[in-house]
Amino acid sequence: MAEISFPLPDLGEGLIEATVLDWLVSPGDQVERNQPLVEVETSKSALELPSPQAGKVIRIHGEPGETINVGEPLVVFEVPDNTAGIVGTVPKDDAPKRRVRLSTVLDED
Repeated sequence: MAEISFPLPDLGEGLIEATVLDWLVSPGDQVERNQPLVEVETSKSALELPSPQAGKVIRIHGEPGETINVGEPLVVFEVPDNTAGIVGTVPKDDAPKRRVRLSTVLDED
């Protein structure tokens, strides 16, 4: 198993920190991608941050009322080794099945 840290993302232009309002998960919880993790408040708004991936929550950083700076760890996940570093779907790089060649038709006028 591998550990993946999810840092507080940049939530908007000029915002450098957010205050933890409420955790929606606890250490030991299994979460799915896009599941709400935490409610945070910035100087501009309050919002829920979704999980960037599926995994088991092993650590959370920041108690309600504490301020976290952008880039600092927010939550640490435990994920299978074969999915570490993969977030979302990785596009396939298959060769095209058929190629079409375009040519110009010259007027003979």
